[in-house]
Amino acid sequence: MTIFEYLRTRLLEAKGLIEARKLDRRYSIYNLQQTEWSPEFEQLMRNRLIMGALRYGLLHDKNKPTYDRMASIKKRADKYAETGNLEFLVDMANLCLLEFEEGQHPKKHFHAIDDGEHVSCKPKHKV
Repeated sequence: MTIFEYLRTRLLEAKGLIEARKLDRRYSIYNLQQTEWSPEFEQLMRNRLIMGALRYGLLHDKNKPTYDRMASIKKRADKYAETGNLEFLVDMANLCLLEFEEGQHPKKHFHAIDDGEHVSCKPKHKV
């Protein structure tokens, strides 16, 4: 068991979220680093970021215009829900990255929280 696995298990046990148990070896940090990512998604993001640099300016360029990225993210989420076109997800991810790096929100900060609010689960459709 890695140190990470041990500490995570102890913290979850302390919160009463899991019973004391031996962790499954499939969940080593190395295995998770290999499985919990999409190289295709990353490549699509990078391709579009490169095109965006040519169209709109380089990342952190002080002279490029400012954009309402949050409105664009919401618009693309609606378009994805309507059409299922995965390009909208890639665009949203890039907009999130740009907002993270260049955002002008007056309260911009990062504070990791686990408030128990997670992705909603709904039953899969039968096709």
